[in-house]
Amino acid sequence: MRDGTEQEYVDYVSARIPALRRLAFLLAGDEHRADDLVQQTITTLYVKWRRARAADRIDAYVRTMLVRTYLSERRLAWTRVRLFREAPEPPPFEDHGVEERQVVRAALSQVPRRQRAVLVLRFYHDLPVDEVAEMLGCSPGTVKSQTSRGLATLRRLLGERELATYSAVN
Repeated sequence: MRDGTEQEYVDYVSARIPALRRLAFLLAGDEHRADDLVQQTITTLYVKWRRARAADRIDAYVRTMLVRTYLSERRLAWTRVRLFREAPEPPPFEDHGVEERQVVRAALSQVPRRQRAVLVLRFYHDLPVDEVAEMLGCSPGTVKSQTSRGLATLRRLLGERELATYSAVN
């Protein structure tokens, strides 16, 4: 990028990193993996910046890149390499009111990847079915069925009472 678009890229990425990181964290369930997903996405975005900036909705374009990176990540051999069974450092202590979110995040991490992506996009990012279908490259019916299955899995993992408590809190 030698025609001045590099500064546009830097400005865009600088402004969008927090939102991309939140989405990546919700999908991956781990800060380090979320950072890796964001890094991989913005690197790809740099290469495809001319095409991306011509998109009608650049934020949706970049979110789609991030979600597809997340979904295809498991196919790569290096993602199966684990140095530790658990993270070497303990999770930071968080104040009250966070327990429900941690319980939901833990349950969400056990939901299959595509279902997790659908649930995060539909309920955390409040995206319509058609936009999620476009991002994932599937039909709206598939999004609806993945949503239904994902919610059923969450209900099974959390139990109806815990899910109802979480909904009432938020």
